[in-house]
Amino acid sequence: MTINNRFVEIEQTFLTEAKALRPDGTVDTRAASLVKEHVIEVSINEKPALRLVCTPNKLAELILGRAVTEGFIESSDDVESLYICESGNRAKLYLKREPEFGNKEYELPIEPTCCTDNRILGGFYGTKALQPVARTAISKEHVFALINKFSENASLHKKTAGTHSCYLSCMGEYQGVFEDIGRHNALDKAVGHALINGLAFADCMLFTTGRVPVDMARKVIMAGIPALVSKAVPTVDAVEMAKQYHLTLICRAWPDSYEVYNEGN
Repeated sequence: MTINNRFVEIEQTFLTEAKALRPDGTVDTRAASLVKEHVIEVSINEKPALRLVCTPNKLAELILGRAVTEGFIESSDDVESLYICESGNRAKLYLKREPEFGNKEYELPIEPTCCTDNRILGGFYGTKALQPVARTAISKEHVFALINKFSENASLHKKTAGTHSCYLSCMGEYQGVFEDIGRHNALDKAVGHALINGLAFADCMLFTTGRVPVDMARKVIMAGIPALVSKAVPTVDAVEMAKQYHLTLICRAWPDSYEVYNEGN
């Protein structure tokens, strides 16, 4: 797999003025730091495939992670090359095998529970079927260690309060934090980082700052990652999916406690 990333990361936050109004009628003006939205369109084997609205950082990780969690690829061995242009608005992903490109009848798409305008273009469908993840014992010490990283990093969120974060651990070793305006994107960036750096998905664990509906659980299962931790809550559907596919699902995760909704081991 070769990556030709010509995009130089741009300023991700901008200052603006906002008026603060109080119940007693007083008003003052304050500076507000806001996160920037970025759009990148991705072709797969020269066919339009993805339109992603994201925070303009770690675009290679985002694209490759999305390819994993959509079922287009399983490992870096499936990728010939990735090219990202200078502006970061266009990317070309070349796979060693063609993903399914459907002459399927149009179906009303299910809008994901995401805060961005992400789209799958051109009728692409993932070729990988959802499979149960490997049963893995999860150490509570590793879980709490990952939870405690929440208060240490996430510089964009500290500056703007406008991003989600996803933290990655592999075999108990902290690998980093990945931020984006969309929690799906943040998770994909973490998955892409694992792919680029040759980390085995079966040895990884993710911590997300966002809630866990079924589409978030599905992404983790599709990647083959056995454990997902969140400081927020899951849905009933996500818990049912976790049980069906052996995903360890931990939510309401804070430094003093966490709730286990399914133990995959």
